[in-house]
Amino acid sequence: MKIALVTDAWLPQTNGVVRTLTITVEKLSQAGHEVTPITPADFRTVPCPTYPEIRLSLFAAGKVRRRLDTLDPDAVHIATEGPLGLAARRWCLRRGRSFTTSYHTQFPEYLRARFPIPVAVSYAFLRWFHGSAAHTLIATPSMKRALAERGFRNLVLWSRGVDTELFRPRDQPGLELPRPIWLYFGRVSVEKGIEEFLALDLLGTKLVVGDGPAIERLRRKYPGAVFTGYRFGDELARHVAAADVFVFPSRTDTFGLVLLEAMACGVPVAAYPVTGPIDVVVNGVTGILGEDLRTAALAALDLDRRACREHALRYTWEAATRQFLASLAPVDCPHAATIS
Repeated sequence: MKIALVTDAWLPQTNGVVRTLTITVEKLSQAGHEVTPITPADFRTVPCPTYPEIRLSLFAAGKVRRRLDTLDPDAVHIATEGPLGLAARRWCLRRGRSFTTSYHTQFPEYLRARFPIPVAVSYAFLRWFHGSAAHTLIATPSMKRALAERGFRNLVLWSRGVDTELFRPRDQPGLELPRPIWLYFGRVSVEKGIEEFLALDLLGTKLVVGDGPAIERLRRKYPGAVFTGYRFGDELARHVAAADVFVFPSRTDTFGLVLLEAMACGVPVAAYPVTGPIDVVVNGVTGILGEDLRTAALAALDLDRRACREHALRYTWEAATRQFLASLAPVDCPHAATIS
């Protein structure tokens, strides 16, 4: 099957959305599908205001139209609601083609954290954008319920996986820092709530692995914390495995791929009981969920690291990609190949 994957989020961005999409393309290609990503790499771009890591494509409509006309895909999946997503959506509607979308980011809450824009306005735009899709793919049951309550239709589940060979427990601690080591890793931006973690009264070391628009301000405000910047591959996995607890202070994630990666390393989680953690973390077994994040973090120290690892092993990218493919098959290609 020829699949066009249209996304405004792509390399060299470092986040869960990009990891999910690139791994999905890899798994689909391994199964014999022809996947063509249409990404900002093919366009003139400008940095997104307040978030320069994200590049917004300029004058996208004509080039997207020509790319899709030439490709003539069996299925079109639109992963983001940006300029490329809008152009692909327009192409599909004008040609009477079915398409699917996915909801990766609580965009209204992210936008509200930066600008005084009511979330109701943003959700109205998102309902319009996704409303014409045959399916909108959602990462967790709780997010699916939340969007259904806001009037979204045709919602189907698309879970996530984790590389359990890379993210695994390590024999050597690897970090010479005072313990306990309280870890946050991921994007360092205002909507992630990292300041709530850094403000906690906890002995030991608060470790932040990642980068983003808020990192310099947080470094200045919290000089006692350790900020490493981005780490990748085995180096990232070793930092994660060396932690005692992964503290996840975000209230706006739709899944939280980093939750799986931490648990795959045998690291228990402390998080708020919100979308993402409530679906991925087994409260009292692989993490502690609670509104008092300090209490949750301290309690997580006593959890069995082996149980965290065993839970993460249930999530595979092969299973997640089968879900993705099944959402496409009824749309344009009922005899799609399978993912083994």
